[in-house]
Amino acid sequence: MSKNSAGGDHPAIEAHALVKRYGAHRALDGIDLTIRRGQVFGFLGPNGAGKTTTIRVLATLTRPDAGTARVLGHDVRTEADAIRTKVAVTGQFASLDEDLTGYENLTVLGRLHGLSRAACKERADALLAAFDLTGAAARPVGGYSGGMRRRLDIGASLVTTPDLLFLDEPTTGLDPRSRSQVWELVRRVAAAGTTVLLTTQYLEEADQLAERIAVIDGGRIVAEGTSAQLKARVGAGTLHVRLADGTQRARAHRILADALDGTVRAAADPLALTMPLPGGSDPAQAARAAGRAMTRLAEEGIGIADLSLGRPTLDEVFLALTGGPGARTTRDDTATREERPV
Repeated sequence: MSKNSAGGDHPAIEAHALVKRYGAHRALDGIDLTIRRGQVFGFLGPNGAGKTTTIRVLATLTRPDAGTARVLGHDVRTEADAIRTKVAVTGQFASLDEDLTGYENLTVLGRLHGLSRAACKERADALLAAFDLTGAAARPVGGYSGGMRRRLDIGASLVTTPDLLFLDEPTTGLDPRSRSQVWELVRRVAAAGTTVLLTTQYLEEADQLAERIAVIDGGRIVAEGTSAQLKARVGAGTLHVRLADGTQRARAHRILADALDGTVRAAADPLALTMPLPGGSDPAQAARAAGRAMTRLAEEGIGIADLSLGRPTLDEVFLALTGGPGARTTRDDTATREERPV
């Protein structure tokens, strides 16, 4: 059966006004979401924003308290079994048997999915080769590195090819090289026709992989669009200033905030300041604003070691939409004891 044969032209996911409560707390507070088939969709938000709870509802691991959701054309309340045969879920931490080898983990899962012994061997060999794990196939998973475990865990989700793959923060805790390897795996999965819903806290990850991105905060979707569309909401450009003297940063902060009539953010670098530029989507207006700001700094005797004018990053979008550090977030939605498979 082709990936688009079930459910006809229905989107991969259609959710409207989804609510999930845990006592008085609303982990989801009216989620609306439409994801077309065959795309990588990024779900971006801080800890406890509702990302994992959304996946649990859509994967039929917990029931919504209100609202509707259809996955691959099937209702999450009444057709859970039909959905479960067509989706796979990879969580934040590898769900593998550490005493078994990589090869044994894959073949056991294949048998549980009803594949013959020959089909299990063929599929395991293909996945191990595709994910660059053939050399470690005979080693117990307990001796794998974090990146190897994550690649094997994603491979385990693909023992039978799902129509929809839920990836819940798949690169948590990985080093940059391992993260890049996982990104390449996600691209391969999507290129083969599987729809991917990717939750992440890494802004670069969403920028690299997702065709569309929804930003969730406090159980609500606060923005949705392509990466370029979300960046355009922040403004036409961002000014990055690196001072010659760090003792002048507080003064420079006040001068820039006054000159640009906006928010100036102190970067981790003790010499750096970053600020969105006014001007909407007009780059020329943003450049003129940057010029005014630099003139004011020069007039006040603030030395500049380096400056650059660039497009807003997803980091800036994220901070603008979710309120940045210290903003209110819901409790960690991965820790809810009330959640149980249905």
